[in-house]
Amino acid sequence: MITIKEAITKSELTAYVKFPFSLYKDNEFWVPPIIADELESFDKTKNPAFENAEAYFFLAYKNNEIVGRISAIVNWSEVNDQQKKKVRFGWFDVIDDIEVTKALLEKVYELGKKNGLEYVEGPMGFSNLDKVGVLTEGFDQLGTMITWYNHPYYATHFEQLGYVTEKEYIESKFPFENVKPEFFEKANDLVKRRYQLSPLNFKTTKEVMPHVDKMFDLFNESYANLSSFVAITDIQKEYFKKKYISLINPEYIKFVEDKDHTIVAFSIVMPSFSKALQKAKGKLFPFGFIHLLKAKKQSKDMIFYLIGVHPDFQNKAVTAIIFNEYYLTFKEKGVLNCFRTPELADNTAVHNLWKHFHPEVHCRRKTFRKDL
Repeated sequence: MITIKEAITKSELTAYVKFPFSLYKDNEFWVPPIIADELESFDKTKNPAFENAEAYFFLAYKNNEIVGRISAIVNWSEVNDQQKKKVRFGWFDVIDDIEVTKALLEKVYELGKKNGLEYVEGPMGFSNLDKVGVLTEGFDQLGTMITWYNHPYYATHFEQLGYVTEKEYIESKFPFENVKPEFFEKANDLVKRRYQLSPLNFKTTKEVMPHVDKMFDLFNESYANLSSFVAITDIQKEYFKKKYISLINPEYIKFVEDKDHTIVAFSIVMPSFSKALQKAKGKLFPFGFIHLLKAKKQSKDMIFYLIGVHPDFQNKAVTAIIFNEYYLTFKEKGVLNCFRTPELADNTAVHNLWKHFHPEVHCRRKTFRKDL
């Protein structure tokens, strides 16, 4: 018999966070989160996502053993401001038993119906900066700290339960040696002169911090027309600033500004922490943080996390400036591989940015939807 219980206490939530550690115990491609970090993101007093969202965390038990987990989420900004009558689900993990999946999803339907919502979509987090999608291809590829890894049967379960694909995302990679500067050097000089733009580079996190709020404002503007985009609030800016900016080597944050020092484009690249997180096994202490610090400084694999261009400067080759700056930094650092985070499969504008580097799609993921 399958029993579903809401995880409320600290020990229940810890069990919720730890379940995938047993599910993927011997899997060389799964990347564990830092347990304390994950718990903090589920803490309503600490994560500002709860300003506009409500979430409930459920565990499935069979013979007194945990066999699955799910979170049921309503992002009220999305429901009220965008009129998307949607209940989300995320942090979904399960053994290969469709009855367990079914029982967990029932809890999501209950929350949706209680609030008069029309459909369910997932897996996805509270907001656009959370993880998204169930892996459908690339099970033999190392995951990243900003994606969920899962077994192949997850998607099969959804399809058998009458879900349809809502969005498809692709992840691609290319070796740094594929980057030929002649594709952007000329445009870089031309665009700088024509629009009076200049790059902004950093050596320390302290130098980056005064610009971060403006970067998030630009992020909101440049992503506004993408499907399911929910703007980042001021409180969330502070939270992400603390949570992520210190993790990133400041040399991998690039801005482009105009003659009035207004930021018109930005990009954040993160060193790959995947192997460091596997060594840390979910804990920062005693040695986890050493592995992470080492990766921050020495990783030769880079993940293009975010790139944003002001609507007035889109289609004006401003990315040539960003690529030129990264080319110089990566060359100096001996970077070997570049990875792109999940991008909507139908976002042709962003795919065209990379075409000269001959990227290879190595992972695909989807969110699934079902009407309530």
